[in-house]
Amino acid sequence: MWALGEPLLVDRAAERRDLADLASLHAVVVRNGSILAMDGRLAILAPAEQPSASLRVYLGVDAGRDVVALVPEDSAFGTDTDGIGGDGMIPLRALLGQLAQRGREGARDRELAATAVALTTWHANHPRCAVCGGQTEPIKGGWVRYCERDSREHYPRTDPAVIVAITDPEDRLLLAHASYWSPRRFSHLAGYVEPGESLEQAAHREVFEEARLRLRDLAYVGSQPWPFPASIMVGFTASVDSSEFVLDQDEISEAMFVSREEIVELVADGTVILAPHGSIARRLLEEWYGGPIDDATRAERITV
Repeated sequence: MWALGEPLLVDRAAERRDLADLASLHAVVVRNGSILAMDGRLAILAPAEQPSASLRVYLGVDAGRDVVALVPEDSAFGTDTDGIGGDGMIPLRALLGQLAQRGREGARDRELAATAVALTTWHANHPRCAVCGGQTEPIKGGWVRYCERDSREHYPRTDPAVIVAITDPEDRLLLAHASYWSPRRFSHLAGYVEPGESLEQAAHREVFEEARLRLRDLAYVGSQPWPFPASIMVGFTASVDSSEFVLDQDEISEAMFVSREEIVELVADGTVILAPHGSIARRLLEEWYGGPIDDATRAERITV
């Protein structure tokens, strides 16, 4: 399980971004939000093992070696297996839970994977200058894009979002289903921070807009990078004086307050699918619950 409040495990070594020969370094392979991995571990390839690259971005120093994120030129690389040794491209969302089970080593891999996905997605989405529309080029190890036409530097953006674990007077937890999620998936209320408001104000506003609930005892818990595509999730807990809510029926289509006993039953019979292990949403839920929740459904247990 990832830990709140811990420093980075990978030295980002910003002073080396302009100096390192990116083509000669070990690489994490990333493409369209997926990472080359096998058995819940990142595949970090030596230079001789690497595919041809369309982009390299310096990630930092890990275990005494410089590491880059590499985007392969071949769009089919790793679709099934890559020929390296059975590794394949795994979506970062799917990989998070596996990494969360591996302690400090998994946390290190999560840092590398999240940074690689965030930076390469930014490059893919922002190839041109936002001012003049001219083509930009990566500089400073891929942490900046430069527009030669108007001599501007452009930097990666991070969009803050808040997520709130809400309890009612009976200490039941609010679970909500967003209208655009897959069926049966429930989590906490969340939303993006808007210009001109603090994180706390965003939490109050989002919850009131989505469920007409007024929060009290709002408390910061921690944060997590969430590169889907470019966010940081800021977690809070809060309580409400009444369990009565009114959903906006636009973003949130279903919600319910559940007890600890009820959530176990809902997960066991497949009525509710929880946020993935390794996410701050799961961390908030299990801190309220008091420990891990087994999310294998009854049907899955029968077939295994």
